Amino acid sequence: MKIDGSVALVTGANRGLGAAFARALVERGAKTVYAGVRDPSTVTDPGLVPVRLDVTDPAQVAAAAELCGDIDLLINNAGVLGTPEREMATNYLGVMAMSRAFAPVLARNGGGALVNMLSVLSFLTFPQVATYAASKAAAWSLTNALRMELREQGTLVVGVHAGYIDTDMAAGVTVPKLAPAEVAALALDGLEAGLTEVLADELSRTAKAALSQPPS
Repeated sequence: MKIDGSVALVTGANRGLGAAFARALVERGAKTVYAGVRDPSTVTDPGLVPVRLDVTDPAQVAAAAELCGDIDLLINNAGVLGTPEREMATNYLGVMAMSRAFAPVLARNGGGALVNMLSVLSFLTFPQVATYAASKAAAWSLTNALRMELREQGTLVVGVHAGYIDTDMAAGVTVPKLAPAEVAALALDGLEAGLTEVLADELSRTAKAALSQPPS
């Protein structure tokens, strides 16, 4: 789909990767960019329309679907690294709630696209991040199911996978990291090209390729 002239909603849009997505959409000519955040006062960019949105709150999700009924692009970016309960509630159930609420909106507006920000940890796991990886693996499975389910209504479903991104979540990791703007650009390039999956770095590409290898 074309971003120029589109109407988009980005969750978790007040900082990090979400802010980069919102900024890139404005720069690429989106007509309206809704910034879904828990606290609308944290959205200071005049090019964005703040929307109170906690993706774990059913009432706020329903209200956002009503308020943002003109969108043709949903970017499920909001995510947390915390307790297992918070991770699953936000990273998986939140994505499912948003997708369910906005699928009819996208259908009414011509199909559009739904982008889920996933992770290389959708494909692999480590003891230190086992529950976070489980939540992202669940979101990846959901993304694959949504792609099949929403195909008939003309909605493009894109899964974006990346390794370490230079955000608050990865602040304690001392390895090379992707800039949020770089990930947002790659994701939006893939969206405009009609891709269903974007592997933003070599780590993600290698991990995905390894899934087809026999177990050792």
